[in-house]
Amino acid sequence: MKRSDARVRAMQLVYEWEMGGDGGEDTKLGMLEIQPDESEAGYVDQLVEGVKNNVQAIDEKIAKYAIGWTIDRITRVDLSILRVAAYEMLYENLPHGIGINEAVEIANTFSTEKAGTFINGVLGSIMRGEKA
Repeated sequence: MKRSDARVRAMQLVYEWEMGGDGGEDTKLGMLEIQPDESEAGYVDQLVEGVKNNVQAIDEKIAKYAIGWTIDRITRVDLSILRVAAYEMLYENLPHGIGINEAVEIANTFSTEKAGTFINGVLGSIMRGEKA
């Protein structure tokens, strides 16, 4: 599995968690077919746990920069994408350009036609705000 695939799977597990699931081994093995010894499997876990452990701070950033939107109004898929990307850029020091581009690609695959633009804007604003 490549890092980009790990990000997609992490987003899917964060989405499941957001919807009330536990993102446990059954989901990882059965639905997402993540083998424990697979390359990047540990990174998927690291991203998911990082989001869960920092969700309040991440959501505060998203809410601050998603002008005109509340967390409750953002679709759960888009919120999951934003959370994983924001976590990775803020806590894992992923270069902003890579994080934003990958998040937009994930949105183009899993969300609506306009989601990529929205996610690009929110993440770009978060990163510009962090530099200030």
